[in-house]
Amino acid sequence: METVENKYITVAYKLYTIENGEKDFIEEANAEHPFQFISGLGMTLETFEAQIKDLNIGEKFDFTVPTSEAYGEYDDDHVIDLPKEVFIIEGKFDDERVVEGAIIPLMTAEGQRVNGSVVEVKEDVVVMDMNHPLAGCDLNFVGEIVMSRPATNEELAEVASMMSGGGGGCGCDNCGGDCGDGNCGDGNCGDGHECGCGSCH
Repeated sequence: METVENKYITVAYKLYTIENGEKDFIEEANAEHPFQFISGLGMTLETFEAQIKDLNIGEKFDFTVPTSEAYGEYDDDHVIDLPKEVFIIEGKFDDERVVEGAIIPLMTAEGQRVNGSVVEVKEDVVVMDMNHPLAGCDLNFVGEIVMSRPATNEELAEVASMMSGGGGGCGCDNCGGDCGDGNCGDGNCGDGHECGCGSCH
């Protein structure tokens, strides 16, 4: 059986979305604040990692991850009404953070953390969009490899701790987010796991 080499990889890239033929700039991870991940651990989108992992330092890339291999199609059924009681803190509705356009971390019944976007605050309910912000888009990554080397046992242990809920420094990008995190572009990450667009599921 082939063993998977875990590489510590950092990349500088610009991310563009392509929707209905329109290309829009979304975020940048520059060489001073690159996106970092360890390959072979499921930290990034599978197609993103496959395009990156065998490149060498200084090599450039320009590839597009189709919607089906990124965050899927936009689903109207993922726009839901939640009772305002869900957002009550210390007996009061959290009207400072729960505003139109805000990204709010929520917990599912199974205890999984997810981010949702506030569409509208009504009298009794908050309309939340639980689609990933990049759902329905092809993702075009243009950039270059800043670092690529075998991951150390310490780095692997830190990621294992982080993935099991032990915390750990993982940066994150807005896109991907789940992170929300670290270098998080729009603060939507709370997951951040260095999570970047490439990284979030």
